[in-house]
Amino acid sequence: MALIPAITQLASNVPIHTNQFWGIGNDLAQYGFILSFVFIFVMIFYGQRLQSHMMIRDVENSLHKLKFIKEEGRKAAIETLKEVGKPTGDISSRVDRCLDYFTIAPQGMDPAGIVAKLDHILDVRDQRIKDDVKLMAPQCDDAQLNNMENTLEAAMALNYIYKVVRHFYIQGKKTMSLYVIMQLQMILPMVMKEAEAYSAALKAFSQGQPIGDGVGPLIAGKLMRGCEVRKVHKDCVVATVSFEGRTALVMKAEGPGGNVGKPGDAIEAVIEENEGKIAMLVMIDAGLKLEGEKVGEVAEGVGSAIGGPGVDAFKIEEKLVKYKIPINAVIIKQDIGDAVAPMRKEIHDAADKAIDLVRELVLERTKEGDTLIIFGVGNSIGVGQ
Repeated sequence: MALIPAITQLASNVPIHTNQFWGIGNDLAQYGFILSFVFIFVMIFYGQRLQSHMMIRDVENSLHKLKFIKEEGRKAAIETLKEVGKPTGDISSRVDRCLDYFTIAPQGMDPAGIVAKLDHILDVRDQRIKDDVKLMAPQCDDAQLNNMENTLEAAMALNYIYKVVRHFYIQGKKTMSLYVIMQLQMILPMVMKEAEAYSAALKAFSQGQPIGDGVGPLIAGKLMRGCEVRKVHKDCVVATVSFEGRTALVMKAEGPGGNVGKPGDAIEAVIEENEGKIAMLVMIDAGLKLEGEKVGEVAEGVGSAIGGPGVDAFKIEEKLVKYKIPINAVIIKQDIGDAVAPMRKEIHDAADKAIDLVRELVLERTKEGDTLIIFGVGNSIGVGQ
Protein backbone atom coordinates (compact mmCIF):
# COMPACT_ATOMS: atom_id res chain seq x y z
CA MET A 1 0.00 0.00 0.00
CA ALA A 2 2.97 2.31 0.56
CA LEU A 3 3.80 2.01 -3.16
CA ILE A 4 0.84 4.11 -4.32
CA PRO A 5 1.79 7.33 -2.47
CA ALA A 6 5.31 6.97 -3.77
CA ILE A 7 4.13 6.73 -7.37
CA THR A 8 1.81 9.71 -6.84
CA GLN A 9 4.65 11.84 -5.49
CA LEU A 10 6.91 10.76 -8.37
CA ALA A 11 4.31 11.80 -10.94
CA SER A 12 3.96 15.17 -9.28
CA ASN A 13 7.68 15.72 -9.81
CA VAL A 14 7.53 15.31 -13.64
CA PRO A 15 9.12 18.39 -15.33
CA ILE A 16 6.76 20.98 -16.73
CA HIS A 17 8.23 20.75 -20.30
CA THR A 18 7.00 17.16 -20.59
CA ASN A 19 3.44 18.30 -19.96
CA GLN A 20 3.92 21.01 -22.60
CA PHE A 21 5.09 18.38 -25.07
CA TRP A 22 1.91 16.41 -24.62
CA GLY A 23 -0.11 19.59 -25.05
CA ILE A 24 1.60 20.36 -28.35
CA GLY A 25 0.88 16.81 -29.56
CA ASN A 26 -2.79 17.29 -28.83
CA ASP A 27 -2.80 20.54 -30.80
CA LEU A 28 -1.14 18.87 -33.82
CA ALA A 29 -3.67 16.08 -33.75
CA GLN A 30 -6.43 18.64 -33.71
CA TYR A 31 -4.89 20.53 -36.65
CA GLY A 32 -4.47 17.28 -38.56
CA PHE A 33 -8.09 16.38 -37.94
CA ILE A 34 -9.24 19.81 -39.12
CA LEU A 35 -7.08 19.62 -42.28
CA SER A 36 -8.37 16.13 -43.05
CA PHE A 37 -11.93 17.34 -42.64
CA VAL A 38 -11.26 20.31 -44.96
CA PHE A 39 -9.61 18.01 -47.52
CA ILE A 40 -12.55 15.61 -47.47
CA PHE A 41 -14.96 18.54 -47.76
CA VAL A 42 -13.08 19.97 -50.77
CA MET A 43 -12.85 16.59 -52.50
CA ILE A 44 -16.56 15.91 -51.99
CA PHE A 45 -17.68 19.20 -53.50
CA TYR A 46 -14.77 20.09 -55.84
CA GLY A 47 -12.94 16.82 -56.49
CA GLN A 48 -14.64 16.15 -59.82
CA ARG A 49 -13.87 19.68 -61.00
CA LEU A 50 -10.19 19.37 -60.01
CA GLN A 51 -9.94 16.01 -61.75
CA SER A 52 -11.58 17.50 -64.86
CA HIS A 53 -9.02 20.33 -64.91
CA MET A 54 -6.16 17.83 -64.72
CA MET A 55 -7.64 15.76 -67.56
CA ILE A 56 -8.27 18.87 -69.65
CA ARG A 57 -4.62 19.84 -69.29
CA ASP A 58 -3.59 16.38 -70.49
CA VAL A 59 -5.95 16.58 -73.48
CA GLU A 60 -4.69 20.09 -74.28
CA ASN A 61 -1.14 18.82 -74.62
CA SER A 62 -2.23 16.08 -77.02
CA LEU A 63 -4.38 18.55 -78.96
CA HIS A 64 -1.41 20.89 -79.48
CA LYS A 65 0.59 17.94 -80.79
CA LEU A 66 -2.27 16.93 -83.09
CA LYS A 67 -2.49 20.45 -84.44
CA PHE A 68 1.21 20.44 -85.22
CA ILE A 69 0.94 17.06 -87.01
CA LYS A 70 -2.10 18.29 -88.95
CA GLU A 71 -0.34 21.48 -90.06
CA GLU A 72 2.75 19.53 -91.10
CA GLY A 73 0.51 17.21 -93.13
CA ARG A 74 -1.13 20.15 -94.88
CA LYS A 75 2.25 21.70 -95.62
CA ALA A 76 3.63 18.41 -96.95
CA ALA A 77 0.63 17.94 -99.26
CA ILE A 78 0.96 21.47 -100.69
CA GLU A 79 4.72 21.18 -101.19
CA THR A 80 4.44 17.78 -102.88
CA LEU A 81 1.68 18.95 -105.22
CA LYS A 82 3.76 21.99 -106.16
CA GLU A 83 6.93 19.99 -106.69
CA VAL A 84 5.40 17.22 -108.78
CA GLY A 85 2.44 18.88 -110.47
CA LYS A 86 3.98 22.29 -111.30
CA PRO A 87 0.79 24.35 -110.78
CA THR A 88 0.67 27.84 -112.26
CA GLY A 89 -0.96 29.57 -109.25
CA ASP A 90 -1.38 29.26 -105.50
CA ILE A 91 -3.12 26.01 -104.57
CA SER A 92 -3.32 26.52 -100.78
CA SER A 93 -6.97 27.55 -100.75
CA ARG A 94 -7.97 24.59 -102.93
CA VAL A 95 -6.03 22.17 -100.71
CA ASP A 96 -7.88 23.60 -97.69
CA ARG A 97 -11.17 22.94 -99.47
CA CYS A 98 -10.15 19.34 -100.09
CA LEU A 99 -9.12 18.83 -96.46
CA ASP A 100 -12.72 19.47 -95.39
CA TYR A 101 -14.13 17.18 -98.07
CA PHE A 102 -16.78 14.78 -96.73
CA THR A 103 -18.77 11.81 -98.01
CA ILE A 104 -22.37 11.10 -97.01
CA ALA A 105 -23.26 7.41 -96.86
CA PRO A 106 -26.37 6.34 -98.80
CA GLN A 107 -29.62 5.56 -97.04
CA GLY A 108 -29.72 2.06 -95.59
CA MET A 109 -33.50 1.62 -95.31
CA ASP A 110 -33.41 -0.58 -98.42
CA PRO A 111 -30.75 -3.19 -97.52
CA ALA A 112 -31.15 -5.03 -100.83
CA GLY A 113 -29.79 -2.08 -102.79
CA ILE A 114 -27.33 -0.52 -100.34
CA VAL A 115 -24.19 -2.10 -101.85
CA ALA A 116 -24.78 -0.68 -105.33
CA LYS A 117 -25.53 2.76 -103.88
CA LEU A 118 -22.43 2.72 -101.71
CA ASP A 119 -20.32 1.53 -104.63
CA HIS A 120 -21.58 4.44 -106.73
CA ILE A 121 -20.91 7.00 -103.97
CA LEU A 122 -17.35 5.70 -103.52
CA ASP A 123 -16.71 5.84 -107.27
CA VAL A 124 -17.94 9.45 -107.38
CA ARG A 125 -15.76 10.36 -104.39
CA ASP A 126 -12.66 8.75 -105.90
CA GLN A 127 -13.17 10.47 -109.24
CA ARG A 128 -13.86 13.82 -107.58
CA ILE A 129 -10.58 13.72 -105.63
CA LYS A 130 -8.68 12.68 -108.76
CA ASP A 131 -10.21 15.61 -110.67
CA ASP A 132 -9.19 18.02 -107.91
CA VAL A 133 -5.64 16.67 -107.93
CA LYS A 134 -5.47 17.09 -111.72
CA LEU A 135 -6.51 20.73 -111.37
CA MET A 136 -3.91 21.38 -108.67
CA ALA A 137 -1.11 19.31 -110.27
CA PRO A 138 -1.60 19.36 -114.06
CA GLN A 139 1.86 17.91 -114.82
CA CYS A 140 1.29 14.61 -112.94
CA ASP A 141 1.34 11.33 -114.83
CA ASP A 142 -1.06 8.52 -113.88
CA ALA A 143 1.20 6.97 -111.23
CA GLN A 144 1.99 10.35 -109.68
CA LEU A 145 -1.70 11.23 -109.77
CA ASN A 146 -2.52 8.21 -107.62
CA ASN A 147 0.32 9.03 -105.23
CA MET A 148 -0.86 12.62 -104.89
CA GLU A 149 -4.40 11.42 -104.25
CA ASN A 150 -3.16 9.20 -101.41
CA THR A 151 -1.07 12.06 -100.02
CA LEU A 152 -4.08 14.34 -99.99
CA GLU A 153 -6.27 11.70 -98.36
CA ALA A 154 -3.70 11.19 -95.57
CA ALA A 155 -3.73 14.96 -94.94
CA MET A 156 -7.55 14.85 -94.95
CA ALA A 157 -7.51 12.09 -92.32
CA LEU A 158 -5.18 14.11 -90.07
CA ASN A 159 -7.38 17.18 -90.43
CA TYR A 160 -10.48 15.18 -89.51
CA ILE A 161 -8.86 13.55 -86.47
CA TYR A 162 -7.74 16.95 -85.17
CA LYS A 163 -11.19 18.50 -85.60
CA VAL A 164 -13.00 15.63 -83.86
CA VAL A 165 -10.63 15.71 -80.87
CA ARG A 166 -10.91 19.51 -80.70
CA HIS A 167 -14.73 19.24 -80.79
CA PHE A 168 -14.93 16.95 -77.77
CA TYR A 169 -12.23 18.91 -75.94
CA ILE A 170 -14.17 22.18 -76.28
CA GLN A 171 -17.44 20.47 -75.43
CA GLY A 172 -15.95 18.89 -72.32
CA LYS A 173 -14.34 22.16 -71.27
CA LYS A 174 -17.58 24.10 -71.69
CA THR A 175 -19.71 21.67 -69.75
CA MET A 176 -16.96 20.53 -67.35
CA SER A 177 -18.42 17.05 -67.79
CA LEU A 178 -16.01 14.56 -66.27
CA TYR A 179 -17.41 11.72 -68.38
CA VAL A 180 -16.89 13.48 -71.73
CA ILE A 181 -13.34 14.47 -70.82
CA MET A 182 -12.56 11.06 -69.32
CA GLN A 183 -13.67 9.19 -72.44
CA LEU A 184 -11.60 11.49 -74.63
CA GLN A 185 -8.54 11.06 -72.44
CA MET A 186 -8.90 7.26 -72.41
CA ILE A 187 -8.94 6.93 -76.23
CA LEU A 188 -6.28 9.59 -76.87
CA PRO A 189 -3.31 7.15 -76.87
CA MET A 190 -4.91 5.18 -79.70
CA VAL A 191 -5.91 8.38 -81.53
CA MET A 192 -2.37 9.74 -81.29
CA LYS A 193 -0.99 6.43 -82.54
CA GLU A 194 -3.26 6.59 -85.59
CA ALA A 195 -2.37 10.23 -86.25
CA GLU A 196 1.35 9.46 -86.11
CA ALA A 197 0.76 6.58 -88.53
CA TYR A 198 -0.93 8.89 -91.06
CA SER A 199 1.90 11.38 -90.58
CA ALA A 200 4.40 8.66 -91.52
CA ALA A 201 2.18 7.69 -94.46
CA LEU A 202 2.43 11.20 -95.89
CA LYS A 203 6.14 10.76 -96.44
CA ALA A 204 5.69 7.35 -98.05
CA PHE A 205 2.91 8.55 -100.38
CA SER A 206 4.69 11.75 -101.41
CA GLN A 207 7.89 9.83 -102.25
CA GLY A 208 6.19 6.78 -103.79
CA GLN A 209 7.61 4.34 -101.21
CA PRO A 210 6.01 0.93 -100.58
CA ILE A 211 3.94 0.76 -97.39
CA GLY A 212 3.06 -2.13 -95.08
CA ASP A 213 -0.35 -2.55 -96.69
CA GLY A 214 1.44 -3.21 -99.99
CA VAL A 215 2.65 -6.64 -98.91
CA GLY A 216 -0.23 -8.33 -100.78
CA PRO A 217 0.67 -6.69 -104.12
CA LEU A 218 4.35 -7.38 -103.36
CA ILE A 219 3.66 -11.11 -103.08
CA ALA A 220 1.53 -11.10 -106.24
CA GLY A 221 4.28 -9.15 -108.03
CA LYS A 222 6.83 -11.79 -107.05
CA LEU A 223 4.58 -14.56 -108.40
CA MET A 224 3.87 -12.82 -111.72
CA ARG A 225 7.45 -11.68 -112.36
CA GLY A 226 8.50 -12.41 -115.93
CA CYS A 227 4.96 -13.24 -117.06
CA GLU A 228 2.77 -11.25 -119.43
CA VAL A 229 0.42 -8.93 -117.55
CA ARG A 230 -2.89 -7.59 -118.80
CA LYS A 231 -5.26 -5.08 -117.30
CA VAL A 232 -8.68 -6.08 -116.02
CA HIS A 233 -11.53 -4.11 -114.52
CA LYS A 234 -10.77 -0.83 -112.70
CA ASP A 235 -7.00 -0.53 -112.21
CA CYS A 236 -6.23 -4.21 -111.56
CA VAL A 237 -3.88 -6.49 -113.52
CA VAL A 238 -3.71 -10.25 -113.97
CA ALA A 239 -1.00 -12.65 -115.16
CA THR A 240 -1.34 -16.33 -116.06
CA VAL A 241 1.33 -18.21 -114.09
CA SER A 242 2.26 -21.89 -114.05
CA PHE A 243 2.27 -22.74 -110.35
CA GLU A 244 2.97 -26.27 -109.05
CA GLY A 245 1.35 -27.90 -112.06
CA ARG A 246 -1.69 -25.64 -111.85
CA THR A 247 -2.72 -22.52 -113.72
CA ALA A 248 -2.69 -19.60 -111.34
CA LEU A 249 -4.35 -16.34 -112.33
CA VAL A 250 -2.33 -13.94 -110.18
CA MET A 251 -3.94 -10.54 -109.63
CA LYS A 252 -3.16 -7.25 -107.90
CA ALA A 253 -3.81 -3.53 -108.15
CA GLU A 254 -1.88 -1.83 -110.94
CA GLY A 255 1.36 -0.23 -109.73
CA PRO A 256 3.67 1.40 -109.04
CA GLY A 257 1.29 4.29 -108.32
CA GLY A 258 -0.70 4.36 -105.08
CA ASN A 259 -3.72 2.31 -106.01
CA VAL A 260 -5.94 -0.39 -104.50
CA GLY A 261 -8.16 -0.88 -107.57
CA LYS A 262 -11.52 -2.63 -107.27
CA PRO A 263 -10.76 -6.26 -106.41
CA GLY A 264 -14.45 -7.17 -106.35
CA ASP A 265 -15.06 -6.19 -109.98
CA ALA A 266 -11.72 -7.66 -111.09
CA ILE A 267 -12.32 -11.07 -109.49
CA GLU A 268 -15.89 -11.12 -110.82
CA ALA A 269 -14.60 -10.49 -114.35
CA VAL A 270 -11.92 -13.20 -114.20
CA ILE A 271 -14.33 -15.80 -112.77
CA GLU A 272 -16.83 -15.07 -115.55
CA GLU A 273 -14.06 -15.27 -118.17
CA ASN A 274 -13.38 -18.82 -116.96
CA GLU A 275 -17.12 -19.63 -116.74
CA GLY A 276 -16.84 -20.23 -113.02
CA LYS A 277 -14.36 -23.11 -113.46
CA ILE A 278 -12.07 -21.97 -110.66
CA ALA A 279 -10.82 -24.56 -108.16
CA MET A 280 -9.96 -22.08 -105.43
CA LEU A 281 -9.52 -18.39 -104.65
CA VAL A 282 -6.62 -17.36 -102.39
CA MET A 283 -6.60 -13.81 -101.06
CA ILE A 284 -3.43 -12.35 -99.50
CA ASP A 285 -3.59 -9.18 -97.44
CA ALA A 286 -2.16 -7.32 -94.49
CA GLY A 287 -3.92 -8.18 -91.24
CA LEU A 288 -4.10 -6.26 -87.98
CA LYS A 289 -1.99 -7.93 -85.32
CA LEU A 290 -2.86 -8.20 -81.65
CA GLU A 291 -0.56 -6.81 -78.97
CA GLY A 292 2.06 -9.41 -78.18
CA GLU A 293 2.16 -10.79 -81.74
CA LYS A 294 5.21 -10.14 -83.88
CA VAL A 295 5.15 -7.93 -86.95
CA GLY A 296 5.38 -10.08 -90.07
CA GLU A 297 3.75 -13.22 -88.66
CA VAL A 298 1.91 -15.19 -91.37
CA ALA A 299 -1.43 -16.86 -90.70
CA GLU A 300 -4.02 -18.66 -92.82
CA GLY A 301 -7.79 -18.90 -92.69
CA VAL A 302 -10.91 -18.68 -94.84
CA GLY A 303 -12.99 -15.76 -96.07
CA SER A 304 -12.52 -12.53 -97.98
CA ALA A 305 -9.28 -11.00 -96.75
CA ILE A 306 -10.04 -7.42 -97.71
CA GLY A 307 -10.83 -4.26 -95.76
CA GLY A 308 -12.78 -1.19 -96.74
CA PRO A 309 -16.51 -0.52 -96.58
CA GLY A 310 -17.42 -4.06 -97.67
CA VAL A 311 -18.48 -3.48 -101.29
CA ASP A 312 -15.67 -5.56 -102.78
CA ALA A 313 -16.09 -8.34 -100.21
CA PHE A 314 -19.82 -8.50 -101.02
CA LYS A 315 -19.20 -8.80 -104.77
CA ILE A 316 -16.56 -11.49 -104.30
CA GLU A 317 -18.74 -13.54 -101.93
CA GLU A 318 -21.76 -13.33 -104.25
CA LYS A 319 -19.75 -14.73 -107.15
CA LEU A 320 -18.13 -17.44 -105.00
CA VAL A 321 -21.53 -18.61 -103.78
CA LYS A 322 -22.88 -18.69 -107.32
CA TYR A 323 -20.15 -21.05 -108.55
CA LYS A 324 -19.41 -22.82 -105.22
CA ILE A 325 -15.77 -21.74 -105.24
CA PRO A 326 -13.83 -22.28 -101.99
CA ILE A 327 -11.91 -19.29 -100.62
CA ASN A 328 -8.76 -19.29 -98.51
CA ALA A 329 -6.99 -16.33 -96.95
CA VAL A 330 -3.41 -15.60 -95.97
CA ILE A 331 -2.57 -12.55 -93.88
CA ILE A 332 0.67 -10.89 -92.85
CA LYS A 333 0.20 -9.41 -89.39
CA GLN A 334 1.13 -5.81 -88.66
CA ASP A 335 0.12 -2.82 -86.60
CA ILE A 336 -2.09 0.00 -87.92
CA GLY A 337 0.99 2.21 -87.95
CA ASP A 338 2.95 -0.34 -89.98
CA ALA A 339 0.15 -0.66 -92.54
CA VAL A 340 0.37 2.94 -93.76
CA ALA A 341 4.03 3.70 -92.94
CA PRO A 342 6.99 2.76 -95.18
CA MET A 343 7.30 -1.02 -95.35
CA ARG A 344 9.38 -2.53 -92.57
CA LYS A 345 12.00 -5.22 -93.22
CA GLU A 346 10.03 -7.77 -91.19
CA ILE A 347 7.01 -7.31 -93.46
CA HIS A 348 9.12 -7.48 -96.62
CA ASP A 349 10.80 -10.68 -95.43
CA ALA A 350 7.41 -12.21 -94.61
CA ALA A 351 6.51 -12.21 -98.33
CA ASP A 352 8.53 -15.37 -99.02
CA LYS A 353 6.97 -17.13 -96.00
CA ALA A 354 3.52 -16.25 -97.32
CA ILE A 355 4.38 -17.64 -100.76
CA ASP A 356 5.47 -20.92 -99.14
CA LEU A 357 2.16 -21.08 -97.28
CA VAL A 358 0.21 -20.41 -100.49
CA ARG A 359 2.17 -23.18 -102.16
CA GLU A 360 1.16 -25.61 -99.39
CA LEU A 361 -2.50 -24.58 -99.71
CA VAL A 362 -2.43 -25.12 -103.47
CA LEU A 363 -0.78 -28.54 -103.21
CA GLU A 364 -3.11 -29.74 -100.47
CA ARG A 365 -6.43 -28.41 -101.75
CA THR A 366 -6.25 -28.50 -105.54
CA LYS A 367 -5.31 -31.03 -108.21
CA GLU A 368 -2.83 -30.78 -111.05
CA GLY A 369 -4.36 -29.05 -114.06
CA ASP A 370 -6.75 -26.95 -111.91
CA THR A 371 -7.18 -23.22 -112.41
CA LEU A 372 -7.10 -20.99 -109.38
CA ILE A 373 -6.97 -17.27 -108.55
CA ILE A 374 -4.40 -15.67 -106.26
CA PHE A 375 -5.12 -12.05 -105.41
CA GLY A 376 -2.64 -9.81 -103.56
CA VAL A 377 -4.87 -7.24 -101.85
CA GLY A 378 -3.56 -3.84 -100.81
CA ASN A 379 -2.10 -0.53 -101.92
CA SER A 380 0.36 -1.04 -104.77
CA ILE A 381 2.33 2.18 -104.20
CA GLY A 382 5.96 1.53 -105.04
CA VAL A 383 5.18 -2.03 -106.19
CA GLY A 384 5.36 -2.76 -109.91
CA GLN A 385 4.49 -5.91 -111.79
